[in-house]
Amino acid sequence: MIARRAVLAGAAALAAVLAAPALAHQQKRAISTVAINPRSGAIEIMHQVPVHDAEHALRVQGAQSPDIIGSAESREAFARYVAQRFVLAVDGVVAVPAYVGSEITGGSLWVYQELPAARAGTPIRINSQILTDVWALQENRVNIGSGAGVTTLIFTAGDAAQDMLLAS
Repeated sequence: MIARRAVLAGAAALAAVLAAPALAHQQKRAISTVAINPRSGAIEIMHQVPVHDAEHALRVQGAQSPDIIGSAESREAFARYVAQRFVLAVDGVVAVPAYVGSEITGGSLWVYQELPAARAGTPIRINSQILTDVWALQENRVNIGSGAGVTTLIFTAGDAAQDMLLAS
């Protein structure tokens, strides 16, 4: 009986170890930050998405072999996808952020966007639906501001836009 329990416990531990990498690939969470650049006054938007999740989203959209790490074309395709799924209105007007670039850090793809200068306290409306069309359980966090003055909004599939005041 004790030997059987030891075998079962060992099997359970092995299953957990083997399953962990598979679970780690699909994190189902994107993090975006919207903040005013203190030097230029521009609104900077940064999106952090796990590389595997970004590649999976491109596959869902029909890309044959997306390679976020090795292909600038794949990174730019995902940046276009982000631009469609992340909506930001500034002072009641839907904004179209300029694509600044992207980079890979660790296992994350960072997509950078920018809008013309705005003052802290300007009303904004945000809706982040990045990857919610890929995974029903996707959760997106949007941090507004920087430093100690950050407010976080959380979005899931089908959520309505949320209103905030732009923080510095």
